[in-house]
Amino acid sequence: MTLRIPSYFSVSLLVGALLTAGHAYAADADGILVYNAQHEGLTKAWVEGFTRDTGIKVTLRNGDDSEMGNQLVQEGQASPADVFLTENSPAMALVDHAGLFAKVAPATLEQVAAAYRPTNGNWVGIAARSTVFVYNPAKLQPADLPKSLLDLANPAWKGRWAASPAGADFQAIVSAVLELKGEAATLEWLKGMKANASVYRGNSAVLKAVNAGQVDSGVIYHYYSFVDQSKTGENSKNTALHYFKHQDPGAFVSLSGGAVLASSKHQEQAQAFIKWITSAKGQEVLKNGNSFEYAVGLGAQSNPKLVPLAELDAPKVDAAKLNSKHAVDLMTQAGLL
Repeated sequence: MTLRIPSYFSVSLLVGALLTAGHAYAADADGILVYNAQHEGLTKAWVEGFTRDTGIKVTLRNGDDSEMGNQLVQEGQASPADVFLTENSPAMALVDHAGLFAKVAPATLEQVAAAYRPTNGNWVGIAARSTVFVYNPAKLQPADLPKSLLDLANPAWKGRWAASPAGADFQAIVSAVLELKGEAATLEWLKGMKANASVYRGNSAVLKAVNAGQVDSGVIYHYYSFVDQSKTGENSKNTALHYFKHQDPGAFVSLSGGAVLASSKHQEQAQAFIKWITSAKGQEVLKNGNSFEYAVGLGAQSNPKLVPLAELDAPKVDAAKLNSKHAVDLMTQAGLL
């Protein structure tokens, strides 16, 4: 009998569990422990600003969405974590459904536009990223671009686009398709993707492949291109971005989330951290930094190089309803995982 570990259960979680058994991941007595699945550089900038303003120390334990989310569910009320930060919202929904979050303070929720926080108030958006279609202009002309993300399942797109289905980024996009279009349509689209798409490991690899002309196009998040352009541009100079808009599933805006664990013994400090991240100062880090993620605070400005959030015409999705496990099950059924 072969033991099969479901793909949504990160192997790194098993490693993390073993590490936890041998090491104490506890914060200092006067600080908080953050399980961080956001980009390390962005979170480090937030931590430095928060500690500078409050004097509260922060210990980071870094991992990816699925690793950290599953670790918290495994640890339950015994988790040493005070705060959880993610890149995408499905990992938040996973831990939320396990009943492990304290309510976010009302004053903190009010700092974030309603479109960028779940309806239940158990966690809050801290940043956002837009789904985009990256393409090589030498391979595709503007008139050839798909009108909808769902068009990519059509036979005409066989061998002409790429994605990274094993990552939490793409699984969040699939979760949105599932919420917007339902199970049958999502499974049909995923089967079309299985037939048509080239599979790469990571959004950066997709971007590089499109840039090199190995594949005509791909589905990624916007900031991979902007980050590369802010450096040498060597992995994106031969690409352009297409925004689906029109409330298409391909215009999905994925939320990075922040939450306080109900089991935290440092509730006041943990709530203060989430409040600082979503405050004007915390959101200013997104505008002035090099993460190129969108600011979601009320009145907050994103990096001026980005297409404004209001112009993306993203579909309305309640982030609390995004179900990564169901999405992964469908992706497995379609043969993508």
